[in-house]
Amino acid sequence: MTPFAEIPLSVLDLATVREGMSHGDALAETIETAVLADSLGYGRFWVAEHHGMAAVASSAPAVLIGAIAAATQRIRVGSGGVMLPNHSSLVIAEQFGTLVALHGDRIDLGLGRAPGTDGHTAAVLRRNLATETEADFPQQVIELLAFFGTIPPLENGLGARIMAIPGHGDAPLMWLLGSSGYSAQLAGMMGLPFVFAHHFAGGDQTPRALELYRRTFAPSAVLDEPLAMVSLSTIVADDAEQATRESMPHNLWAIRLRQGGSPGRVPTLGEADAYDWSVGELAFAEDRNSHQAIGTIEQVRARIEQLVEQTGANEVIIAPNGASIGSKLRTLTALRAA
Repeated sequence: MTPFAEIPLSVLDLATVREGMSHGDALAETIETAVLADSLGYGRFWVAEHHGMAAVASSAPAVLIGAIAAATQRIRVGSGGVMLPNHSSLVIAEQFGTLVALHGDRIDLGLGRAPGTDGHTAAVLRRNLATETEADFPQQVIELLAFFGTIPPLENGLGARIMAIPGHGDAPLMWLLGSSGYSAQLAGMMGLPFVFAHHFAGGDQTPRALELYRRTFAPSAVLDEPLAMVSLSTIVADDAEQATRESMPHNLWAIRLRQGGSPGRVPTLGEADAYDWSVGELAFAEDRNSHQAIGTIEQVRARIEQLVEQTGANEVIIAPNGASIGSKLRTLTALRAA
């Protein structure tokens, strides 16, 4: 088993908007978290694309990544991820090429194939839902590689006659994100780094997906050998009961999301404490927590070691989903002090 101290750790931040916060408050918390992660020596700091969700303020990842990169010194900054079917490949190449031109070799481009929103919002983002669908995702990834100059120009002129400026010669490190075997196999076949979204998928599929990624991996212009990361929701507290308590606002939000409609903003800790939890809802929260790393520092360290042992992941990216900015910062600090 890989000792905890030898496991590379990174941070995934969802720019959470809790009840009583403004969007500016949420984004300021994300940047504050990134500055601390940078000072503590974490490897990467990623934000994710979501649209039309009252609880998530990171709808424009390239803009937010620029602000984070400007506020930090060393840490790699990127997307976990950009939902590529929502965009033209050329636009993403220009945006992330600009980020590389500004901040050098500190930029990661994580790509997902889900819309990150509902169908109506996705249609508005794309202006024509039939133009770019999830089925087009592999071709869009190839287009990005050509725009960055990582692979030769394509026959339709992308990367030569039609160029990304900035972009060509300004390639970020591209990752494929996923929560299924399809994404794992695609990343392997394309020879790209892969991240499995264990923080919301959970369960036994994580080891299977990473094994499939390694089994199907083919060397490419990007990688000679597999590079895999798993995401993990993480809360460190003085005792396990407090850690569980701090997880309940996000669990309550997840329950409301599953019930359909808009779940609103993430409830406060006080709202979660006062909520009349049913037996089924408590069982859902317990099961959800059991797949993550929530507890004392010793329990969290052991869970991270266990997940790496089960999956063979090269890195772990933690989502510090505590009930407050204080909880997030304490979690990051505790893991680096361990």
